[in-house]
Amino acid sequence: MDRNEFVKRLFDRVSSREGEGSAVSLKGSEVCYEEGSSFEVQVKDGEIIGYNVSDSIGLGFRMLTKAGRMGYASTQILDEAAVDQLVDGALENAALVESEDQQFIWKGDEKYPELKLFNPALEEITPAQKIEMAKELERLTLAQDERIQQVEDCAIFSSSDLRALQNGSGLDVSMRVNLLGGYVAAVARDGEQVNAGVKMFFTTKPEEVDLEKVAKAAAREALDGLNAEQAPSGQYRVLLRSDVAATLLATFWGVFSADNAQRGMSRLAGREGEAIASACVTLMDDPHRAGSAASAPFDGEGVATVRKAVIEGGTLTTLLHNFKTAKKQGVKTTANASRPGYAAPVGVAPTNFYFKPAEADLDGMIRALGDGLLITNLQGMHAGANPITGDFSLAAKGFMVRGGARAEAVAQITIAGNFYELLQDVEAVGGDLEFLAPGASCFGSPSLLVKKLSVAGK
Repeated sequence: MDRNEFVKRLFDRVSSREGEGSAVSLKGSEVCYEEGSSFEVQVKDGEIIGYNVSDSIGLGFRMLTKAGRMGYASTQILDEAAVDQLVDGALENAALVESEDQQFIWKGDEKYPELKLFNPALEEITPAQKIEMAKELERLTLAQDERIQQVEDCAIFSSSDLRALQNGSGLDVSMRVNLLGGYVAAVARDGEQVNAGVKMFFTTKPEEVDLEKVAKAAAREALDGLNAEQAPSGQYRVLLRSDVAATLLATFWGVFSADNAQRGMSRLAGREGEAIASACVTLMDDPHRAGSAASAPFDGEGVATVRKAVIEGGTLTTLLHNFKTAKKQGVKTTANASRPGYAAPVGVAPTNFYFKPAEADLDGMIRALGDGLLITNLQGMHAGANPITGDFSLAAKGFMVRGGARAEAVAQITIAGNFYELLQDVEAVGGDLEFLAPGASCFGSPSLLVKKLSVAGK
């Protein structure tokens, strides 16, 4: 049966089972429905080596029982048998809950932001056209320079998704979002020296796709890293290129989660109103950003989303909250409730999370650095970064900078520091804002000039 009929039957069943002595609650019942399609094609040497097309639907049901416990259940089949299975499953799950934290089902807001997250033009791009885009991206990359001898990986992908939230308290909201993207990994060789460069793009506007630009960026990254040597060990003023800074933010964003702070997993608990970063640092969470698949008019609890500064001028203004964490702290939710999937419980997460840019481009930031180290690549984020303490020690690549100009390439170095301290050591923020590929959250940053980081080299 279709979604609307199934949800009606589900809520009717809940209503019929309410009554004296029953734990079932219609007002405490909520449905999270998702359906989506995805496409990806990978090519190598002009031939298709990977092709994946999938469609999916799923429905998550959660119930706040009369005893105040929240239970979850889910299904991928919308039939009559699933109705009772969901109700019974949620009740059984709720009975196992030991937490005393207060839970919430939201009735809905009077008004939600109007966001254009779905572009019909993306749906008109055929699989054949996407295959040709992937082949063209590979061809363009190989044509950049005779030293680009191989494309290690090249793909075009797309997705189209619907999410809806409905509950017995009156909430009924939905959103559609689609996306087109791709990536290419170029391999450059000069004698015995080999280096790889990767570039990814994603957009909601097909007219913005510039495969030549993507190919050039990947090839340039590969070529620039040829003949790299180790830098001498020591402490350096460091310029983190925009994608590197965004990678660090993606790794350490959890320190801004109120849920983590309340569980002792962040050093920012209770520090709202304090200066925790340099005065030039402003950290935004913008669920309304155009062109991002992480944007949304409502959060995972159905609350209307709002744009906010988490750090403003170096001062921590708020942590990211859902209803539960906000209640525990005595504040309002920031509309950052997260449900990364229809079957997932409610958590906390950012939307489009980024350091607010200033004006200088990358060349201007290199001139501002003067003498130091430009970092263009980080590796080992999972093993070399502790998202609780903020400590990191990561393999890196980049360039020496002398007299405000990029000099020789460096590789096989390790940079070490602490994310909390890095925020305080930012000397300047660039204007070259760049975002990483989106998922449930999207992370971005301009280039960041940092006072000092430890470098282990030769």
